[in-house]
Amino acid sequence: MFCLDCQFIVPDILFTEELEELHAHVLDLGLEQKSLNSEFMIATVRMAQIYKRTSRNDLFALSLAKQEHCPLLTGDKHLKEAAEKEDIVVHGTIWLVEELVRTGKLSAHIAKSAYEKMEQSGRRLPWKTAIDRLKRL
Repeated sequence: MFCLDCQFIVPDILFTEELEELHAHVLDLGLEQKSLNSEFMIATVRMAQIYKRTSRNDLFALSLAKQEHCPLLTGDKHLKEAAEKEDIVVHGTIWLVEELVRTGKLSAHIAKSAYEKMEQSGRRLPWKTAIDRLKRL
């Protein structure tokens, strides 16, 4: 995903708590960390009272998307619902795979194979939709 012409950012606290130990190398690949300003930290507290099924770190990611005026990339159903209620554009796995195919970074054949592996490993996606959309590319 880091070969796309996109900037991927993550809240610094989320990176520290969830990614740093096992995935610190993603910084070398292009992932950037960013801090929330006080206004958006307060917004996160407010959202935690509203979106009880969404984790604190996920809400930090949502707040960062709001702060930076950018889309949110997630595969989490509850975070997606919260983001949509907060008027944030949300992209997920299907969007990411389609962007990789559309830009020639990944062939449709390899993408289909990746989808099959995801499905076999128990990942939940609307598989028929994903494959149908991939065929149209």
